[in-house]
Amino acid sequence: MTEKLKVAMIDDQSLCRSGLSELLSHCYDMDVLGAVGSLEELRLLIKKKPDLLIVDLRMQPMDGITMIEELRKEGCNLPALILTMSDSESDLSKAIRAGVRGYLLKDMAPEEVVEAIKRVAAGELVVAPSMTVKMIELLKGDSPEQEAKNSLKLLTEREREILQLLSRGESNKGIALSLHISYDTVKQHVRHILNKLNLSSRVKAAVLFAKEHGDDNYPPK
Repeated sequence: MTEKLKVAMIDDQSLCRSGLSELLSHCYDMDVLGAVGSLEELRLLIKKKPDLLIVDLRMQPMDGITMIEELRKEGCNLPALILTMSDSESDLSKAIRAGVRGYLLKDMAPEEVVEAIKRVAAGELVVAPSMTVKMIELLKGDSPEQEAKNSLKLLTEREREILQLLSRGESNKGIALSLHISYDTVKQHVRHILNKLNLSSRVKAAVLFAKEHGDDNYPPK
């Protein structure tokens, strides 16, 4: 049996918490670990090891994006998505810069929200359909190199591990041995990495990662 997706959520409005909890509780492949209203409660909930965080944007005294940034500083790198009423391009931009993997609107259809949550959990960057044009506008003005750097935020944790090994000169076979995964799985991940970064070669991807992270191991000696 497929393991259920474990979800933790935070919203300072109890009606929103209960509504989303009720929606997701009817999904056979999801397990709602809890819905809380403060950062302190969320820290406790994270100890239950959720797979994904669903975070409201407009909260007091700390907004959702700042909260995610605080958790990152504390070493919590769980995938997170914003669920909000705000369709502001500024809020979307701040969320993407903070490494958020999803930006959903509370007026989306329930089935769209459920599908988007699953896609974020699978490693995709997902925005509400009505926000797609704004997302494109955010990226359109970037130079190709800057756009590729921005796209590094779209990579999953596993893809970042693989890209780091690529930047150190590892072959697909070496990566497979290091991460205890199959050779074909590595090839698939590399294809996904290149597609997300819009780059034509693994060398360009490796150089980009090394420059961005100051990796002295590239090029390999």
